[in-house]
Amino acid sequence: MNTPQSREGNIIRYLVYFAVFIFTALVDDLAIKSSSISIWNIILFVIVASMCTLFYIYRYNREQRFFDSRFNVPWLSSYRLTVTLSLLVAGGRIGVSYLQLYHGMAASPLQNAYLAHASALLYWFMMVANGVVMPVLEEYLCTGFLFNYWFRAEQKSVAYLGILCSGLLYAALSFQFAPAFLACNVCFGMLFAWSYLSTQTIWMPIYLAALNGVLTMVTVVV
Repeated sequence: MNTPQSREGNIIRYLVYFAVFIFTALVDDLAIKSSSISIWNIILFVIVASMCTLFYIYRYNREQRFFDSRFNVPWLSSYRLTVTLSLLVAGGRIGVSYLQLYHGMAASPLQNAYLAHASALLYWFMMVANGVVMPVLEEYLCTGFLFNYWFRAEQKSVAYLGILCSGLLYAALSFQFAPAFLACNVCFGMLFAWSYLSTQTIWMPIYLAALNGVLTMVTVVV
């Protein structure tokens, strides 16, 4: 029950992590969709997001003790892999912007939220909250905990299924349900999951997700 090998314990723990994430996302949504950005909403988000982040880090690091770490690869040890994946993420975001500008792809919920109450304070809050913090939490939930609990078996079929499930969950937690955005986010999520399996470290998908989040927020005002 107290280790990641316990199926019942995994279900309970994952539901707790999921609920914590949803609560943090609701606080973020409250802040960006208010008629004007409020310092109290920002403070509330900082408190909730900080508690969620520390909770995730503590739990993930604690659970990693139960797994073999001989195959962990420092995520910056292969500059070619890091640069290649970074370029893929940047290219993907450019592709989304191109579709929006020239092929009638709808604006994202984040773009609509910013355009409704555009201000410098709101933009920088969204850059930190939706560009960095929420993507980091998503990767702990959609990649780290997901693979720790359900896809640890060293089989290709398990890895492929895990990558697909991670991509689908990442897309769902991005709360962008238009078909085009959903498809793009599934691809991003699968790429992040693949990077995790390739390096066996959570830092690679966290870096890529944060890069994707920051580039997303840059395109909000473009």
